[in-house]
Amino acid sequence: MVDLFRKCEGFFSDPEFALKLGYPISPRVAKEQGIYPFFIPLDQTEGTEVTVGGKRLIMIGSNNYLGLTTHPKVREAAINAIKEFGTSCTGSRFLNGTLAMHAQLEEELADYIGMEKALVFSTGYQTNLGTISALLDRSDIVVCDKEDHASIYDGCHLSLGKMKRYAHNDMADLERVLASNPESAGTLVVVDGVFSMGGDIVPLPEVVALCKKYGARLMVDDAHGLGTVGGGRGTAAHFGLTKSVDLVMGTFSKSFASIGGVIAGAESTMLWIQHRARSLIFSASLPPPNVATVLAALDVMRREPERVDRVNAIGDKMRKGYRAIGLNVGNSQTPIVPIFIGDQMKAMHAWKALFEAGIYANVALPPAVPEGMAILRTSYMATHTDAQMDRVLETMAAVVKEAHILD
Repeated sequence: MVDLFRKCEGFFSDPEFALKLGYPISPRVAKEQGIYPFFIPLDQTEGTEVTVGGKRLIMIGSNNYLGLTTHPKVREAAINAIKEFGTSCTGSRFLNGTLAMHAQLEEELADYIGMEKALVFSTGYQTNLGTISALLDRSDIVVCDKEDHASIYDGCHLSLGKMKRYAHNDMADLERVLASNPESAGTLVVVDGVFSMGGDIVPLPEVVALCKKYGARLMVDDAHGLGTVGGGRGTAAHFGLTKSVDLVMGTFSKSFASIGGVIAGAESTMLWIQHRARSLIFSASLPPPNVATVLAALDVMRREPERVDRVNAIGDKMRKGYRAIGLNVGNSQTPIVPIFIGDQMKAMHAWKALFEAGIYANVALPPAVPEGMAILRTSYMATHTDAQMDRVLETMAAVVKEAHILD
């Protein structure tokens, strides 16, 4: 009989087995060489800086785009919610886990995004799983960009519908896929608004036009768009197309300084999802301090719109700086600025050199990025200072030479 867990040991310690899975090196060997870039415990985090093993580093790998995790009002709201409601609802939204503040948050998010109704989930991942799987029946088709987030793909796999894909931001390929769908099938197109690895924005006007032409419904995953584009209101607002999008999804673990997710759309659609999404019905609801955090963050976002301008100005500065030293940042248009390296081992060594020099970036390897690709994923906060960004650029220029990134 085959040992079910044999593959686990092979992945952990056998370089050849790890290579077959798409990893350039096994975790054990990477740790021994000091180039393992994942699951690093942070001793302390203060937004733009973190402490690891007593060493302070500038954080350029966080999704805390507006820097609200340390905002005094946001912190105070979470603390007060614990004092008033405790730490958890200990039940699902469906039964005893819906507080008045959940309903308040849904109303305020619907208004902010520009939709009729909204529904809050306990995580962004669960939002995509629950929404997509609830909407698609066996005769339906879901169409995805090849670089959509993993949670979208998992939601498609959990649904009863058939999934099709098109080349990243390739509108001709999207039309080819839509044209091939039978008229008898219901079609849902699901796209990232801002792509989490490349930092590029979906060409939404073209997507909307094709959906109208072929009678498809459209869902935009704005996990990285809310708080960063459209004045903070997301990708649809960025293009002035909010009324042309059927569903907008968002997460609270980025600009909203918490955890959780939201789907927004027509009232009838929200009612359907509310009663059909298994990840909502069978999960405990978002705890009170997290709900209060999002409410407070939303208030700050309304009162301090300059944070959105600031984080985008920083993104522009870093793109220009990286390009000036010869680095490839792709089609980034947002505070997500990837550095495309290609060779996976070179990317891991570059990460180590940055880490040792006091800069905390992220390495993205398959399956987070396409096969054969490796990037340093950098992302920025409105609270980063010019001095911090100048130091990052100076350090990166030195690492480019040390790690032979451009060789």
